[in-house]
Parts: sequence; structure tokens; C-alpha cells
Amino acid sequence: MTTPTAELAAAGVSIWLDDLSRSRIASGSLTAFIAEKNVTGVTTNPTIFAAALAKGDGYQDQVTELAKAGRTAAEAIFEITTRDVADAADLFAPVFEATGGLDGRVSIEVEPGLARDAEGTIAQAKELWAKVGKPNALIKIPATKEGLDAIAQVIGAGISVNVTLIFSLARYREVINAYLTGLEIAKAAGIDISTIQSVASFFVSRVDTEIDKRLGAIGTPEALALKSKAGVANAQLAYQVFEQEFATERAKGLIAAGGNAQRPLWASTGVKDPSLPDTLYVVELVAAGVVNTMPEKTLDALFDHGVVRGDTITGSYADAASVLDALALEGISYEDVTNLLEAEGVEKFLVSWNELTDTVQTALDSALEAVK
Repeated sequence: MTTPTAELAAAGVSIWLDDLSRSRIASGSLTAFIAEKNVTGVTTNPTIFAAALAKGDGYQDQVTELAKAGRTAAEAIFEITTRDVADAADLFAPVFEATGGLDGRVSIEVEPGLARDAEGTIAQAKELWAKVGKPNALIKIPATKEGLDAIAQVIGAGISVNVTLIFSLARYREVINAYLTGLEIAKAAGIDISTIQSVASFFVSRVDTEIDKRLGAIGTPEALALKSKAGVANAQLAYQVFEQEFATERAKGLIAAGGNAQRPLWASTGVKDPSLPDTLYVVELVAAGVVNTMPEKTLDALFDHGVVRGDTITGSYADAASVLDALALEGISYEDVTNLLEAEGVEKFLVSWNELTDTVQTALDSALEAVK
């Protein structure tokens, strides 16, 4: 008897879990997700690590060692998070091998304070890659304007990258260009570009949250009829961009030389509006060659009652474009929304990073007190 997660995987969607903690690794929870729910990768971000470290499960011994060594909170975060990612990468090594390096990936993000600092991002991406030391890691870099050059340079150094915080179709095209530029740099340097993988994380539910708020303020029947349609439409059109950009002669030439297409990844796929179906941003965004990274709650909902209807993206482009056109007629600026969401995304991760730093500093201080 098949399961909805197996059906989704059979439709060509890679299922990644949007969560990681040391207790999840040690308890066997992550191993069970791989075996039972078709999970083939993990994504992390500062918010996820802040939550894991606030609970403290499994971190005390390492925190004590770091405190005794006189490490700062920033140094401790680097050591703690890279260990979790390396351990998770080991768990996913069989998936990595079985899929020829496509899946079995574990992401770790550069500090959010570097989002507007290309050189700082490049330097830390290299540090994280070297420290984790696993071929199935992905270094997450936000798709800010400043991040684009960093993405190209990090890819050019032979490092696999998860480009995050993508909201607009225009920025997505720039991200693909940065990826292809990176492959060209790597190829010119004699690096085997077949070893480089990348995903482009296109955020979904946050688009609906912001646009639905604006539609509610307008309040007309026409405006209200558009609620909760923008996120899926935007992502469907992103897949069209993916198809177009990887059909160019430039992209085809790099793929013929051994390069890989940069897969679209649907992020922010947990519904924020409780009135919506809890699997909305999964079952409406099915197509071959995409990744969907889900919080545990969404993954469990999919496994329990998700209805996978096959490809729900290709063939949807005209309807999706009409949704964005209708929003413009209501006076909602797509550019304003996506610019705001990018700025808010960076700010939210900064807040989480600061919380993470405070949590780790408190733990370091407590550990020092305990060993006095």
C-alpha cells in the first residue's frame, strides 16, 4: 500500500525536512523520516537552530567544552551547528550515494548579518563548507542583491549552494544567472562541475500572508476572491522561469559539460492561515525535478491525508499569470510586496540569530558557573 509521501516522490518531488536538532538525530527521528516518509534532505536556518538550542537537548556536553575553552557565543554557534549538519549529512550519505549526489543534502546558512555583505558571505561560506567537510552539504546564501555575486563566486569555488529568500520572478532569473556564472567560473578553473549542486529556495506562504492582508484591507468581492491564490501562482510561474532559463543555449552547454540544473525548491510551505488546507503548498506545487522542504507538521499532514494528483504546475502558467494580473488591477504592487518580504526575511533571521546568540551565551555562562 502506497503513501502520499511515496506518491509525491514518485511524481518527481524531493521531500526535505525543514528542521534539525541534535535530539532529532540522536533519537532516530530523522532516520525514521528517511525510512518511512521518503525524506531525502534537510534544511536549516537561524530560527530552527535557535529553537533547538533553546530546548538544549543534547548540547550540554559540547557547550561545557566550549565554555572551558573560552569560546565566544559566535564561535560556539559555529561549532555546534556545523557538528549537527555534519552528523545529519552522515545519516543522509546513503541517499546521497543512491541519487548520484542529487539528494541526501543538508543545508547550513551563513550568518544573516552578512546578507548585504558579499565578501563576508563568500568567506563564511568557504569556512562552513570546510568545517562541515561533507560533499552532501549545501551552504545557504540569501538572494539579496549583494548575495548574487557571492552566489556566483561560491559556486565558482566548487561549493554547492542553497539560494534562499527568493520571492520575485525577476530576482529568481538573477539567481539562475548567478548560478550559471558560477558554473562558468568553476569550469574555467578546472573544477569538475558535475560535483556542484544547487537549489533555489522560492518562498510560498509568506507571499499569501502579505497579499491576503492587502486584499482584506481592500475588502471588495473581487479582492477577496483572490485571497490565498498568489503564493501558488507565483511559484508556478517560477517553475516556468526554471524551464525557460535552463532551455537556453548557455545552460544547455554547461549541462552538456557535466553541470546540473539548479532545482527550484519550495520553501515556507506550512500554511499560515488555518482556514486553508494544510497540504496546500505541497499538493498544488507538484512537478518533476523540484524540492519541497516542509516543517514536520506539514510533512505529517501530507503523510496522513495528502492527495497527490500528479503534476499541478506545468500547464498552469496562463491561469497563474492571470492571478498576478488581477492583483495588479486591485492596486497591489508585486514589486512592493516582494521587496518587503525580502527585507522582512533578512530581518526575521537576524532576530532569530540574536536570540540564538543570547541563548548560547547564557548556556556558556551557566556551564562556566557549574564547573567553578
